[in-house]
Amino acid sequence: MTDTPAPSAPAPASPFRNPNFRAFWVARLTMTLAQYAMLLIIGWQTYNLARDGGMSVGGAAGQLALIGLLQFAPLFVLTPFSGLAADRFDRRNLARLTILLQLACAAVLAWLTWSAAVSIPALFGVAVALGVARAFTGASLGALAPNLVPPAQLPQAIALSSIAWQAGMIVGPALGGYFYELAPHLPYTVAAVLFALSFSALGLIGPIPRRALTGSQNPIAQIREGLAYVIHNKMVLGSISLDLFAVFLAGSTALFPVYARDILQVGASGLSQLAMAPAVGAALTAILFSFRPLKHNVGPRMLYAVGVFGLATIAFGLSTSMPFSLAMLFIIGCADMFSVYIRQSLIQLHTPDDKRGRVSAVSQMTISASNEFGDFFSGTLAWLLGPVAAVVLGGAGAVITVAAWARLFPVLRHTKTFDPPDHLLDRGEEDDSKGA
Repeated sequence: MTDTPAPSAPAPASPFRNPNFRAFWVARLTMTLAQYAMLLIIGWQTYNLARDGGMSVGGAAGQLALIGLLQFAPLFVLTPFSGLAADRFDRRNLARLTILLQLACAAVLAWLTWSAAVSIPALFGVAVALGVARAFTGASLGALAPNLVPPAQLPQAIALSSIAWQAGMIVGPALGGYFYELAPHLPYTVAAVLFALSFSALGLIGPIPRRALTGSQNPIAQIREGLAYVIHNKMVLGSISLDLFAVFLAGSTALFPVYARDILQVGASGLSQLAMAPAVGAALTAILFSFRPLKHNVGPRMLYAVGVFGLATIAFGLSTSMPFSLAMLFIIGCADMFSVYIRQSLIQLHTPDDKRGRVSAVSQMTISASNEFGDFFSGTLAWLLGPVAAVVLGGAGAVITVAAWARLFPVLRHTKTFDPPDHLLDRGEEDDSKGA
């Protein structure tokens, strides 16, 4: 007598009806709140310590460049191994370990700031530790999300996950800037509590069935296999590299302390507003996509969005008005979220589950290269040419990148929907039945 497989339960109407996804969403929100509260104050303390120590604006901007480099270096070195770890081990436990490391970083900086012992070397050391933690967190959480919802709900789940991320980017800098004015150690203290909440929320996610790794069992060969998949899949490679070069060139967030103190002259509270403005635009865009997901012309729209991102960056770089600067940063956030939503949906839906950890790690490395290493590039350019020239030239570079990528990767121009290839869809459905 053979067993008749039980019929699959209908997919819930919203990812939020899935308790695992709810726990994941809370974990990502609290973690992002803590991260951005910390990162803002790390940059602010570094810049002010440098300026108060007698450094010029350019020299202090160079210290911000080093913060970016120190965060990027461990990410660059460890990302191939973090992706393999996310495919070989329990992604929930891997994420929880990295959150504990970030909690320890927050506690150390809270104590050093409270005792008036914080220094630039200490801030640099924590930046390295955060880079290590984020290398593994990005790969594990990025690969975990697609395991929590059916493939048809993934674009909506990505939009909702992006809301958690962008809400953290909005509120996190506000927590950092305003709590810092109350007491300098408070941003780090609050961040430690938020990391503890994130750790607890991840513990609520139940076991997630996923495919075993195929092919060679040699770890180095498995790393090469993941990189080869990214290189040979033009959709994935084009989407990842577009973000890498555009945001690397047009990143301006590292120079917010320069604009807040020496160009716009708005202080710590103004710094919070500068950091919040792009996140507000991104969050509103993500909320729109959670209710009205994109369905058509997704590839061309991603290219247009990155172009708008570059043009708004140029306008921000030239601004000496706080209201106009905030407006341009709001547009930057909207355009960035537009491209992030499309890019992440395409990458996740065009990657088989047994490679998602390694592909997510590559994606995380390029995000870090565009953000943290981009901060190093922007800070160095500001040291050489001045902050305004650095931002304007970076925005122009992003616009040129869009034009180049539209020709180098015609698949981006021709992609109309998120629909994955049939062989990936069939594989996912087979895996779901095995895990039922």
